[in-house]
Amino acid sequence: MKVIYKIIYPNGKIYSGKDLTGSINYFGSASDKLIEKDFSREERRSFTITKEIIWESAVATAKEVNAKEVEYIKFYKSNDHNIGYNQWPKFKE
Repeated sequence: MKVIYKIIYPNGKIYSGKDLTGSINYFGSASDKLIEKDFSREERRSFTITKEIIWESAVATAKEVNAKEVEYIKFYKSNDHNIGYNQWPKFKE
């Protein structure tokens, strides 16, 4: 199953991504450096995130999934660094 997911961090910021395998254990490739800046050493000691599947398909092509990922990044504005951790596509106000 191919999925688009939204990761929600304790500070409310999000990361939107895709998984072409539907792995329960895949949490994307958000930048460690970006996330680390938002949390103190103490806050990192107990850290809970939520992964929400926001779209799925058993038949979509990789190209269609890629397009959906961009669509959801723009929809949730997770590429706006005030809202999320996606670095691409570049956020345009």
